[in-house]
Amino acid sequence: MPGRFDLDVATIGQILDDPQAKAIVDDVVPGMADNPMVSMVRGMTATSVLAMAGSQVNAAKVAQLRERLTAL
Repeated sequence: MPGRFDLDVATIGQILDDPQAKAIVDDVVPGMADNPMVSMVRGMTATSVLAMAGSQVNAAKVAQLRERLTAL
């Protein structure tokens, strides 16, 4: 059974508003949640935002985020 967060559907805002999910983001990508640019992308899907992040969030981190957030 899928978890609460499908990165292709969930927005960055939904993820960061959930304390458990935000803790995972903070662990895998420290500082991302506190970046001032996040306010502009809160309505975008996590997959879209992570694709825009490019080299700042490498494929291994994206995979880790996907695995851990999907497990919630």
